[in-house]
Amino acid sequence: MTEKETNIKEQDNEQEQENEELKVVMPEAEWTTMPEEEFAEQPDYLRVFTDFYIAKFNQRDLEIMNTYDPDSNMVDINHYVMDNIKFSRNELVKHALQYHANNFQNIVDEIVKQDSIKPEEMTSYSDWNNWYEDRRNNISTSLS
Repeated sequence: MTEKETNIKEQDNEQEQENEELKVVMPEAEWTTMPEEEFAEQPDYLRVFTDFYIAKFNQRDLEIMNTYDPDSNMVDINHYVMDNIKFSRNELVKHALQYHANNFQNIVDEIVKQDSIKPEEMTSYSDWNNWYEDRRNNISTSLS
């Protein structure tokens, strides 16, 4: 091999080394997935009440419910429902109960205290709706 060929080969080797030093190596992507959310088991009456409450929220008809909320539980619930209104109603019920079951239970407890109902017997939407309409009909009105 001639000196010229040797020099060319050395230059090529130096360039390859420089290229190796500047070469960008992309790491392999690491895929992680979030685990499925586990929902706490709730009593049937509380799930039905939550569904009823969210329906009344969507109808903007919570005025009477406000009389059963001395501790402002509705503020937390309504804020959560408003932020997650894009959920389907069934999903919203599950998620609202996941994070606000205590708030819903506090309202139900106040209803039990004021109206002496048995929440375990309130197993359908219509049971809660009938109770609500009964409360609405018992509101005294004035003409002043």
